[in-house]
Amino acid sequence: MAVNEVNEKYEKLRDYLAGLGSVAVAFSGGVDSTFLLKAAHDALDGRAIAVTASSHSFPEREMKEAAAFCQQNGIEQVICRSEELDIEGFRQNPKNRCYLCKHELFERIWAIARERGIAAVVEGSNMDDEGDYRPGLQAVAELEVKSPLRAVGLSKKEIRQLSWELGLPTWNKPSFACLASRFVYGETISEERLGMVERAEQLLLDLGFRQVRVRIHAPSGAGAMARIEVLPEELPRLAEEPTRQRVCGELRALGFTYVTLDLSGYRTGSMNEAL
Repeated sequence: MAVNEVNEKYEKLRDYLAGLGSVAVAFSGGVDSTFLLKAAHDALDGRAIAVTASSHSFPEREMKEAAAFCQQNGIEQVICRSEELDIEGFRQNPKNRCYLCKHELFERIWAIARERGIAAVVEGSNMDDEGDYRPGLQAVAELEVKSPLRAVGLSKKEIRQLSWELGLPTWNKPSFACLASRFVYGETISEERLGMVERAEQLLLDLGFRQVRVRIHAPSGAGAMARIEVLPEELPRLAEEPTRQRVCGELRALGFTYVTLDLSGYRTGSMNEAL
């Protein structure tokens, strides 16, 4: 799409947000929510706040980055504790897990918004999110949460382009999803296993791998298996010594019995392929 058309969408986005009067932005620090928060701050200034949920499925590094962005840009951030593991049925990891999580999260954000007299809650899904299995969007619709990026027709590529133009540090940030998405549907999610996944992914990031997922397969009565996804061009480096040996050793020390490399490489929603 031409630059002018993309910039026109940004102007429409700012106008859309300004028309809401005041907003609470569901802010994770990722590419989409950072861009949305920036646009809301530009359009509404102090009438836009960020609300970030703290939970076992949200890595500490992401929390620190989100807090740093708000501090650096003078944006008020509210941290709310939203423990998905306490939601009835969540630990069993049903196919509508994301719906259960988002419904509880947006109810909490709405409570904060109403307490502060804020007119709308907004979230950062974009046009690309409409093609995948996204049960969380049902909660968005039910609770009347606004999706400004979808409302003005912005795609992920356009959001990254505009983020670069705006000087946002997230313009080329790797995609992230909550750690619960690393689990096979129907397999139990626990604090211990979430911690295993977080530390395993942090190891790969520390080794310089850019886009990573450590999917955990841990059926009852069997040892936990790590299925590592990295970008296809980085597969050879992960298989080379001494990296291969280090990754195997450290993941086993974390509690994984088996450590495997997915030859298809990284892709979003790979746990949805079995649905």
